[in-house]
Amino acid sequence: MNTDETLNQQLEDARQRLHDLYKQYGFGHACVLEQSMFLDELINQYNRMFQTKKLTQLI
Repeated sequence: MNTDETLNQQLEDARQRLHDLYKQYGFGHACVLEQSMFLDELINQYNRMFQTKKLTQLI
């Protein structure tokens, strides 16, 4: 599994976990907010990786 596939799997797992936690605890619970921040960081990491690839292709 390459880096793209690993990150994509982490994103999917984090999204599913966030959904499950939201269903169990509701929006304002600390564990839901923490998981949301974790997912945000993975999304940021994905976007940085995509931007780097895009810039590399232009050179």
